Amino acid sequence: MNSMFTKIARIVLGIMLLVFGANKFLHFIPMEAPTGSAGEFMNSLGATGYIFPIVGILEVMIGAMLLLKKWVAFALILLAPISINILLFHMFLDIPGISVALLIVVINAILIYKHWQQYKPLFY
Repeated sequence: MNSMFTKIARIVLGIMLLVFGANKFLHFIPMEAPTGSAGEFMNSLGATGYIFPIVGILEVMIGAMLLLKKWVAFALILLAPISINILLFHMFLDIPGISVALLIVVINAILIYKHWQQYKPLFY
């Protein structure tokens, strides 16, 4: 479970989440606003006032847990619905941005598989 590949994948995923989560608050990465249906969807989520801050906080917390190697199995399960929603958003509304979404989902799935022994008690 502590192979070099797993360690690198955990660190890469943690950095990605920390950076993109912090960007939701600090806006240090310029992001062009999506257009069309994707833009309308993002604007409606932004109008709620709570979705992006909550997702940003969760991404920063999950990224920190992965980087600090604390509660990794919990962090990965917490990330699963977020990563799936990111992928689905890009699949249906914003295909050009799908590469980062795919990377997040694939790394998350690989790490869940690597930590599967910790999830086994949930299915007995």
